[in-house]
Formats: sequence, structure tokens, C-alpha cells
Amino acid sequence: MRNERTTPRSGVARRTRLIAVASGLVAVGAIAIPTASAQNPAPAQKFSAAQLTAAGQAVRAADVPGTAWRVDSATGTLVVTADRTVSRAGIARIERAAGSNAEAVRIDRIAGTFRKFISGGDAIYAPSWRCSLGFNVRSGSTYYFLTAGHCTDGNPPWYTNSSHTTSIGPTAGSSFPGNDYGLVKYTNSAVAHAGTVGSQDITSAGTPSVGQSVTRRGSTTGTHSGKVTALNATVNYGGGDIVSGLIQTTVCAEPGDSGGPLYSGTKALGLTSGGSGDCTSGGTTFFQPVTEALSAYGVSVY
Repeated sequence: MRNERTTPRSGVARRTRLIAVASGLVAVGAIAIPTASAQNPAPAQKFSAAQLTAAGQAVRAADVPGTAWRVDSATGTLVVTADRTVSRAGIARIERAAGSNAEAVRIDRIAGTFRKFISGGDAIYAPSWRCSLGFNVRSGSTYYFLTAGHCTDGNPPWYTNSSHTTSIGPTAGSSFPGNDYGLVKYTNSAVAHAGTVGSQDITSAGTPSVGQSVTRRGSTTGTHSGKVTALNATVNYGGGDIVSGLIQTTVCAEPGDSGGPLYSGTKALGLTSGGSGDCTSGGTTFFQPVTEALSAYGVSVY
């Protein structure tokens, strides 16, 4: 990840982290192979929705970087995925926080490190980092593109090249953490903005289903496919950067792919947020649902 950007929460520290993370996918660490070996076996019983909600709130309150969590409806448990940076003490902190609902929590381990991926799919450049363009969108006759919010954090201007000689336009909106989407306005009429991802035309947007085959495109690794494994996942990237409501997949990604598009055929689905692994060994990657960003900014794909 070149010029990788870590997105601090505010002030000088936040700006320093942003610059550090900026040239790759925003990552909670180096993407690595997910070697799921459950630390705790899944309980035989299923837990109530209230218990699972309380357990999820407890995991968030424990604030252990390098964790992601989601409800597994098949087993009726809250699955917490812990990357290699999470110590035994971190796991113990989660279990203590869960209290009486600790048995509803299942811990899975992966070998890699979660990280945000900065760098749909064409490279875009801020002054100090690189991300990937997600989807071209419009509101009436005004054109924009969507990308990851950790890319647009700080409201930088954007360029088509690393030497910053060809301007695209300014950041027009940014939401991170909590969400992970941002909007950039096209102000240079010489820069083309077709409603495609590579050669694939995009005509609508929607929400994927678990098990669905999906494709991702990014400026670092190109085009790769995989399957959706969960919806409404939450990831703790560290430093207060927690993002909720994400699409979890088996699609690989690497630094620089952040913001790139997730799609299925002609339908836009998501924006690359972060994950663990790489495109040699595989990994787990999370995506911001694109429908939320479209609604927030009142724009549409075309």
C-alpha cells in the first residue's frame, strides 16, 4: 500500500494517520489469509435477538481493534472475527464485556490483519494518497463519483494522476467512521465519466444476498470475484474507526483498492472499505453498501 492512510479521528493526529494510510485500501492491518479456526465452538443453543444485540453492543464497548462482528442466523450466535493483532487479553476483554451473554459469542481467528484499503476501479489521487473510484453518479446534469469515506476524509481535491497535473474536482461529501462513503464532484469537463466499471455497464443499484457471487474492481489488483458471506457486519479498524452495516465477502483486495466498486452484472452493490489478506492467498473484504451512499447524497448510478 503506497502512501497508506490511517484515518485518525480529529486534529493533527488524525491528519497524520490519514496520510499514513492513504495509498492503499484503508486497512486494519496487512491483508492476510483468513484461517478460520474457531477459538470457541459454536454453542448448541440459539440465543434471542435481544441477547445477540446486547452481545454486539458489548463487543463494540470493549473496543478491541482488529475485530469484526456479525450475527450468524444459522447458529443463532454473534460471530466475532479476530485478526492476528488481537491478544488473548483482548479476547478476554470481549468476553468480560459480554457478561451473561458471553456464551452467545463465538470467536473466530484469521491469520491476517484488518486494515482500510485506500488507493469503479480506476486510480484516483489525493495530494498524499491513492484510492480507487467506485461508481460514477449524477444528480440531474451534475456529475460525481462515489468512493470510500476514509479516502475523502479531510475533504481533499482529486486528480487523475500521481503528479497531480490533471484535476478531477473537489470532495463534495464524506462520511467516516460510522459509515465509509464519500462523494467527489467532477469540475474538469475534459475528464470523461462513463457510467461503467471497466467495460461493464452499471444501470441500477441494490443489496446483495448471502451466498451471492459478486465482483470487485480496484486500481491495485484489478478485477476479482467471490461470494457474500454476511450482511450488516461491523469492523473495528482501531483508533476509534468503527464502521457498521458492511457487506462481508470472500473477495480479495489490497492497499490502493479502497473505494473501488463491488457489483454483480449491471447492478452496483458496494464500495471497498477494508479487510485482511491479499490476492495471492485470499482474504476477507468488507464493503460499504452503495444504496446508503446514493440515498445520503441524492444521486443515482447511470
